[in-house]
Amino acid sequence: MITTTGEEEMPLWTIYHPVDAYTPETKAEIAKTIVDFYPMLPAFYVGVVFHEMPRDRMFVSGKPTDDFVRIAVDHIARQFSEDALAQKWLNRVSASLAAFTSDMGYRWEVHFDETPFKLWRIQGYPAPLPDSETERKWKADDAASPYDFAA
Repeated sequence: MITTTGEEEMPLWTIYHPVDAYTPETKAEIAKTIVDFYPMLPAFYVGVVFHEMPRDRMFVSGKPTDDFVRIAVDHIARQFSEDALAQKWLNRVSASLAAFTSDMGYRWEVHFDETPFKLWRIQGYPAPLPDSETERKWKADDAASPYDFAA
């Protein structure tokens, strides 16, 4: 588990992978591993999308490939404030995902984009502040619900 001193992210993970690289069970295991990176967040904040890439649709060095996994992550809620925290996070992610990438013989890479908190809505509501009463409710309910965000 990585904590970021109160600067957690609302993540969307997009995983581009060769056809038949992962079984449905392996995809569920990967998704669970990713959700477990974020124990401080409501679980429904964490999205994982798998895209199978046929050999003729994934190119590396201008050549078709079927041994490459590309992971793009959008951290939407907040950003890391310190480079050291970001590097610690990347080290944890790399170690945790090795079982699904390099250990399976795939070349791979991952990157994280960060979008400002003010540019994020969920179910039409601004995200509640970290560890606020509303965020704790959303976490307990595992769902967004109406709240007075103007207050």
